[in-house]
Amino acid sequence: MTFDGLVSGPESGEPVLLLHGFPETSRQWGHQLEALGSAGYHAVAPDQRGYSPDARPMAVAEYSIDHLVADTLAIADTLGFDSFHLVGHDWGGAVVWQVAGRHSERVRTLTVVSTPHPAAMGKSIREGEQREKSSYMLMFREEGSEDRFLDDDARLLRSMYLSSGMPETAAAEYVPLFRDRDRLRAALNWYRAADVGQVERMGPITMPTLYVWSTEDVALGREAAEWTAEHVDGPYRFAVLEGVSHWISDEAPDELNRLILEHLAATPAL
Repeated sequence: MTFDGLVSGPESGEPVLLLHGFPETSRQWGHQLEALGSAGYHAVAPDQRGYSPDARPMAVAEYSIDHLVADTLAIADTLGFDSFHLVGHDWGGAVVWQVAGRHSERVRTLTVVSTPHPAAMGKSIREGEQREKSSYMLMFREEGSEDRFLDDDARLLRSMYLSSGMPETAAAEYVPLFRDRDRLRAALNWYRAADVGQVERMGPITMPTLYVWSTEDVALGREAAEWTAEHVDGPYRFAVLEGVSHWISDEAPDELNRLILEHLAATPAL
């Protein structure tokens, strides 16, 4: 498969791999790529499986977390990244937790935006507030749900972005992209193949870890965010952004850039 993506910074810089969420693309990291490149890092943000036209299998089983983790490592290998700083948001956050827990030797630092550790997420779905917050996933997993998003001039798709707090300028870029039914179907296949609390193949999170969560996130609650600390063995920082929605990289780019750059700078260069 061939993945599209965006790149910033000198090839000699420390490598940073950034994984986007749903329903976004590498475009979500525009502000962060600029900041990382200016600071001398070599930052790469791919359009993940299903989002890149030439990496878009149609079978639901092709979107299991095992495949998504393998993609991350294959992209890093192709780029020559033996070890790298890893950043992820939303579904990209779910992937980076798994990569860090399964292949800790490859990940120098971990930065997760919005998404709690899968064990904390699973516990909150079983026992707490996340069950209700994640109920939207049931509709996302339904066969043909992409048609519901695209009916009536993509009214539901537009509403999903705007009602959850995404800035209008960002939503205006994404809506035309995801009016492509094949792209939207592939993105929804991540939900259809999902086992949200899967931790069986994960080991401990040992690398320096930054977790950024925002108080106005409609999809991911405080409970699982706070429980995440129980599942990180390495140096850990939990940063809470007050009054910010789920779409942190677009709504609070300067604050996120500051947090990421501080986190990466605290780890000595190779």
